[in-house]
Amino acid sequence: MVILFLLSIIIFAITLAAVLYNPWKLGIGVWAVIGAAAGILSGVTSLSDIGIVWNIIGNATLTFVSIIIITLIFDEAGYFEFIALKLSSRFGESSFRAFVIFLLLDAVVGALFANDGAALVMTPVIISFLKKSGLGKKAWMAFIMSVGFVADSSSLPLVTSNLVNIVSATYFSISYTTYFLHMVLPYIVSVFASIGVLILIYRKDIRGRLSREIVEDPRSVIKDRLIFLLASPVIIIMIAAYSVTGIYGIQVAYVAVPSMIAILLLYSHRNFANSKKILKEAPWQVVFFSLGMYLIVFGMSQAGLQSILTGVIAYLHRPGGLIGTLLPGYFFATMAAFMNNMPSVMLGSIAIAHTSYSPSLIYANVIGNDIGPKFTPIGSLATLLWIYSVKRKSGIVINARYYMKIGLISALPVLTVTLAILLV
Repeated sequence: MVILFLLSIIIFAITLAAVLYNPWKLGIGVWAVIGAAAGILSGVTSLSDIGIVWNIIGNATLTFVSIIIITLIFDEAGYFEFIALKLSSRFGESSFRAFVIFLLLDAVVGALFANDGAALVMTPVIISFLKKSGLGKKAWMAFIMSVGFVADSSSLPLVTSNLVNIVSATYFSISYTTYFLHMVLPYIVSVFASIGVLILIYRKDIRGRLSREIVEDPRSVIKDRLIFLLASPVIIIMIAAYSVTGIYGIQVAYVAVPSMIAILLLYSHRNFANSKKILKEAPWQVVFFSLGMYLIVFGMSQAGLQSILTGVIAYLHRPGGLIGTLLPGYFFATMAAFMNNMPSVMLGSIAIAHTSYSPSLIYANVIGNDIGPKFTPIGSLATLLWIYSVKRKSGIVINARYYMKIGLISALPVLTVTLAILLV
């Protein structure tokens, strides 16, 4: 058993390194599948475990991919850029006001379209704004870093706001409505705490005058009027459908996938070339990454890691009250930061299920795995996607040292107050 445990740790470490550095550009999904195959061949896991793992992550993975495709379609239609330009009329010449309004928009996009969706659409929107703003390099970094941070810290309120949320809600059979009622207050606290901390960090860099060039007719960016007009009703209907189906225990994928197919078929009929581009950009690698990495993590858990984590979490949660919520939350956040939040949330969920837990521990796991990844650049797929998008769109390279400095200063207080509010 000890040999299998050590082997599972080695396979996980090598696979995670391959996923993060992606040698030969094979893709994160390919490396995760290779790691999972190594686990099966070595006896750490078995073929029968594939079905068990898919039952845990299938709903989350299919929902996530569907939401990202819907997000990309609405983005291509000009929906998000239109909203940003509409809001720009509120900026005046104040870069501080623009900073706050953009982060509030980012928080809404992160909640409705998941943190990865926010990273995909808000990054090009904010860079387009900055190019016309007349602001200096320090202001650019302040806006870009803050939008990246809030994309994750705002991904709390809905089951569908983060892949982490879906996995946890599915594992513990938490309905969409129950999850929302528990997490809406932590979401509000997290958003305003995030904006407050980021204002303190960048207060000197966001006080400038905006160029008049940012003023533009919002209607000019609408590329497909029908899809644009359908966007808001579709969002409202999907959220209502999630809530209703959740009452009957129907998984969110049964709403997200058909909705995505219907919207994609309509958009393809009107813009076939663009629909091919969207399908190409969709995060298909995440499907293989989720299945492969979770197989590896499941093997680690079965080989002995589960009992270790269960003991640690039970010990940290034992005091109860504020300390019994904060300490496990910090532990989950640290795991997410250094091993990526996707394997972390599954390990946390499995370990929690084997303790005498309170509901707050489940939500502390979610919060830790939503906000904790901001400690390091490898904490979440959304962060890796955001860093790549920033470099591609602006040429700015976010180095790990600077990222971790800002991440630790900003994420720790936000994590603390968000965990604390669970007890209200």
